[in-house]
Amino acid sequence: MDEGTGRGPSRDALAAVREDVPEMPRPRVHERRAAGTPGLPVLLVSLLVAAGGVALIAVGAGQSGATAGSLVGVGVVLLLAAFTALFGLTQVAPGQARVCQLFGRYQGTIRQDGLRWVNPFTSRRRISTRLRNHETAALKVNDAYGNPIELAAVVVWQVEDTAQAVFEVDDFPRFVSFQTDTAVRHIATSYPYDRYDTDGLSLRENAEEITERLSAEIAARVQSAGVRIIESRFTHLAYAPEIASAMLQRQQAGAIVAARRTIVDGAVGMVEAALSRIAEQDIVDLDEERKASMVSNLLVVLCGERAAQPVLNTGTLYQ
Repeated sequence: MDEGTGRGPSRDALAAVREDVPEMPRPRVHERRAAGTPGLPVLLVSLLVAAGGVALIAVGAGQSGATAGSLVGVGVVLLLAAFTALFGLTQVAPGQARVCQLFGRYQGTIRQDGLRWVNPFTSRRRISTRLRNHETAALKVNDAYGNPIELAAVVVWQVEDTAQAVFEVDDFPRFVSFQTDTAVRHIATSYPYDRYDTDGLSLRENAEEITERLSAEIAARVQSAGVRIIESRFTHLAYAPEIASAMLQRQQAGAIVAARRTIVDGAVGMVEAALSRIAEQDIVDLDEERKASMVSNLLVVLCGERAAQPVLNTGTLYQ
């Protein structure tokens, strides 16, 4: 399994994936600040008004005539006004927001934490603005070469525009989940797991570049929902079990060929250096036949898998 780290998409990555992502509708609403005031003064005033209403009702109940009815009426009105004002108090915790809606119309968003007071007739929906993780299941898809592979990814995201998250999509966490799965499948089919014949990106060797493009594609897909992608990474990447053994043999063969090529290149360089050194220092004068024999012997010694057995020549070079 190979793992790759990613980060928030860059502008270049976003521009590169625009053509592969369907164009989303333009948002009809954008987040704005809801009109309101600090809630603590309103709470104190409401309690004082309620206490005054209770006192008027108590005084009116002890009297008779029109004055008693007036006092009781004013007390009831004060109590209703105080209780109505209390319904406008809203507690907002850090990392949360409240989307206010009045008779179906968006009024604004409360992001200030603490006790706030807004129009008591508005409905207030709680939205978390904290960082969230979404991890896909292990998806089985075909890579660019048609080989079945398994991969999974995790995406870190955050609600950036609460109005778009509430009004532009039906269920924004579910929307992010489906769009992430779609982007992961599209990225997996666009690149090979391993690239053997040409220079280019592969899922195994270029995880950082590909996860950046994955972040960019997910960001482009969920942008209309007011969601910002922070980071993405592959958590699982492997060939499917039915071809894993065959692909492992292929990787091993490729590694052996690459190692042999490195050994041969190094041996040729060493032989060339040896011949040049002998010629420069005029140690011995070798004809072409003896040079060929020396090259053959050195290559056998340098490229062989086992240690060479020395043979002592007690005759001449030609015997």
